[in-house]
Amino acid sequence: MLSIHTSPVATTMAETEQQSGSSPEDDKPPLPVDLNFMVPKKEISMVPDMGKWKRSQAYADYMGFVLTLNEGVKGKKLTCEYTVSEAVAKLLSVLDTMDRWIDETPPVDQPSRFGNKAYRLWYAKLDQEAEALVATVVPSDCSAAVPEIAVYLKEAVGNSTRIDYGTGHEAAFAAFLCCLCKVGALRVDDQLSIVFKVFDKYLIVMRKLQKTYRMEPAGSQGVWGLDDFQFLPFIWGSSQLIDHATLEPRHFVDEKAVNEHHSEYMFLECIKFINEMKTGPFAEHSNQLWNISAVPTWSKVNQGLIRMYKAECLEKFPVIQHFKFGSLLSIQPVKP
Repeated sequence: MLSIHTSPVATTMAETEQQSGSSPEDDKPPLPVDLNFMVPKKEISMVPDMGKWKRSQAYADYMGFVLTLNEGVKGKKLTCEYTVSEAVAKLLSVLDTMDRWIDETPPVDQPSRFGNKAYRLWYAKLDQEAEALVATVVPSDCSAAVPEIAVYLKEAVGNSTRIDYGTGHEAAFAAFLCCLCKVGALRVDDQLSIVFKVFDKYLIVMRKLQKTYRMEPAGSQGVWGLDDFQFLPFIWGSSQLIDHATLEPRHFVDEKAVNEHHSEYMFLECIKFINEMKTGPFAEHSNQLWNISAVPTWSKVNQGLIRMYKAECLEKFPVIQHFKFGSLLSIQPVKP
């Protein structure tokens, strides 16, 4: 199942699966011997640099990771049975801590309706504690990777200057999870819990941040964008619904169907959040999604969203100029 995506991340996850008879210490994907961990930094400073990004090892690894998980969740409900490893439990604890900090940092009174400045106090806590949080998840023999991986967690929660959040921040969280796979903290058995437990909990925390601090959408395309804040849960959520016996794409604009099934499908969970946050006819406030509801099958929706994600997020300079590259997600070109 995993060999269809040939990125190094997908390959190491597949290699781990083949070694399932070995002990946990033995079945970690091998890291290159010459890998020197480094604090990630921006490499895409001008539009012509975008070619460098699309040819990079980071792009291949990132897309391989997204597509491997897309394949892993196909046809499965959020409520299906799967194992929750120690690393996943620790990641959930990290997200619980971040959630608790929101409760401890209430919004302040201010004239401006949007971008509550209390968010900066919340972010300062994460900035200070990120490495300690990540150290609880990373294997002890890879502790040198903690400062590199922690950067992606800090990048995944929005911008503390602009108090905004968008798909670039979401991509940083996927990059964070991808790095945890590369150092062996997360393994092939964790695929379902990565999406259904960790990513789902991340979405809950991000929605709470967005609502509590009235965060602005980063680089929003307004009514012509898919969603103000997220993209990946629509991809993985549409994969969950492939070959569903009764639910078709046309049903997600029906509030009754959404309310009945949102706890089982990530896509419908996203639609429910949109319905709660926006007023007026769905076709007006979420035109792209309205158009997608006319696509005949979930398989076609899924394929179309992957193409759209590449074109509208990963190939857009305003998004990728903020992406950071290190040793685990390298700007170096893919080796032939």
